[in-house]
Amino acid sequence: MTSLPQDFIDKYTRLLGQSAPDFFASFNAPVAKGYRINPLKANSKTFDTPNDGRVPYGEWGYFGTVSGHAVDHVTGVVYSQEPSAQFVGEVLHPKPGERVLDLAAAPGGKSTHLAAFMQQQGLLWSNEIFLNRAKILSENIERMGVQNSIVSSQTPAELSAKLPQYFDKILLDAPCSGEGMFHKNEAAIQQWHKDFPQELADLQRDILSEAVKMLKPGGQIVYSTCTFAPEEDEQMIAWLLSTYPEFSLEVINKPVSARIDDGEPAWADKAYTDGTNHQSQTQSQQILKQTARLWPNHLQGEGHFVAKLSKQANPEAQQDNVNRMKSVTLNATQQEILTTFLHDTMIDFNLQGRQWQLFGDRLYLAPIDSPDISNLKILRLGLEVGTFKKNRFEPAHALALALPAKDFVQHYEMTTLEWAKYVHGDVIRPSKQLQKGWVLMTANGNGAGWGRYVDGQIKNFFPKGLRFVVQQDKVSDNQ
Repeated sequence: MTSLPQDFIDKYTRLLGQSAPDFFASFNAPVAKGYRINPLKANSKTFDTPNDGRVPYGEWGYFGTVSGHAVDHVTGVVYSQEPSAQFVGEVLHPKPGERVLDLAAAPGGKSTHLAAFMQQQGLLWSNEIFLNRAKILSENIERMGVQNSIVSSQTPAELSAKLPQYFDKILLDAPCSGEGMFHKNEAAIQQWHKDFPQELADLQRDILSEAVKMLKPGGQIVYSTCTFAPEEDEQMIAWLLSTYPEFSLEVINKPVSARIDDGEPAWADKAYTDGTNHQSQTQSQQILKQTARLWPNHLQGEGHFVAKLSKQANPEAQQDNVNRMKSVTLNATQQEILTTFLHDTMIDFNLQGRQWQLFGDRLYLAPIDSPDISNLKILRLGLEVGTFKKNRFEPAHALALALPAKDFVQHYEMTTLEWAKYVHGDVIRPSKQLQKGWVLMTANGNGAGWGRYVDGQIKNFFPKGLRFVVQQDKVSDNQ
C-alpha cells in the first residue's frame, strides 16, 4: 500500500474536494504498463510482446509489458512507455522535414515518439543536461533506428546561445516534482516535501525562458510534466502567457474515450492552491481549460499535464542566422576503404543529401542541413555508419538497426536457438552457405546486429555490453 506524505494528502484533499478519495485510492490500483510500436522498422509487427489492447490516442500505443530481453525490444520494434506519457508526443505531432527540439529528452521515450512522426526527415535534436542520462538517451535513439537525430548534453542556456529561433517545434517535458509517478516510484515519494513543487517551478521557468529563445516565429512549444502540482502546471502556463505575450494557448484534442480532463483555471492562483485564499482570483481564465490533465483515477495511466502554445508568426522575421555544419573530406585511404565496404556490404547505398562527419575514426552521416556543432558535447550525430580500422572498415551497431535487410548484400534470419546464441555472444554456424564478409543478423525480419562470415561460421559482433542469456524455456530448436 502506497504511503503518501501528509502534506500531499492535505493539499489535494483541499483542491479536489469530493473526488479526493478516488484520487488517493488510485495510488493502490495496479500499475498500467504500455509500449509503442516503432514504424521506422522494416517489420513493425510484434513477435514476442503481449498485446493487452490499444491506448486510446495515437496509432502506435498499446497496453502490455515489454521484456528487455525480447526480440521486439532488442531490435527496436517496441519502446516501453507509460500510457499517459504517450499522449505528449501525440500533442506535439511534428511533421517530416521540421526542425524539432526535445530539450529534456532522457531516457528517450518522447524523442523516439517524435522520430516516428518525422519518418527520418528533418532534424530531431534530443538534449539531456546530465551526461550519464544522455548516454542512455543516445542508446535508445540508436536501438529505435533513428537516423536524423543529434543527441547533445548541454544546458538550455548553452543551446539557446547557439541555436536562436532555430526550431519549428520544441518539447519541454520538464523536470518536475514527480507526483504523477508516486504510484510506481517510491523514490519520488521520498524526495517530495511541501515546498518541492515551488522549487521545481523556479527551475522550470528558467528552462522555459531559454526554450522560447530557440523557437521560430510561428512555431509551437509543448510543455508537459508528470506532476499534479498547480505550481508547475497551470501557474507555469499563466506565467508564460503573461511574460511572453507573443504566445497563445492552442486547443488540445482530447478523445472522449481517453477520459482526459481539462486544466483547472482556478489553480493558476497560487494563494488559492496554497490555501491562503478560499476563493480563486483566476477562475475566469477559462483559456487554461485548453491544457490537459491526465488523472490516474480517470484513465489507465499515471498523472500528466500537457499544454500546447504557439508563438506569433512574423512575416518580416529573418531566416535564422545559425551557422551550418561544414562537411569533412575523407582522405584517399579512408575513401578507398569506405568504397570497398559499401560495395561489398550495401546495396545502392544513398547519402540522400546527408554529409559525412568524423569523430576521430568513427564515421557518421549527419542529418541534412545540420547546424554547426563546434564546442558542443555531442553524443550522436545522425547515423553512425562505422569505424575506420587499420586497412578495413567495421560497421556500427547503429547501421544494423537503422536500415532494412534489403539494403544489405548479405543478411541472415536467425532461428530462436540461433538468436539465443547470438545475443549471448556465441559463434553461429549458419544453415546456408554465405560469402566471406559482413552479414546483417536479423530476427523477425529486423536487424539485430552484425556478424562476419568466415570459414563456414559467423563470428559474433553483437556488442559485448548488450549481451545476455536467454532463459531456456524461451529456446526451441524448431523455430
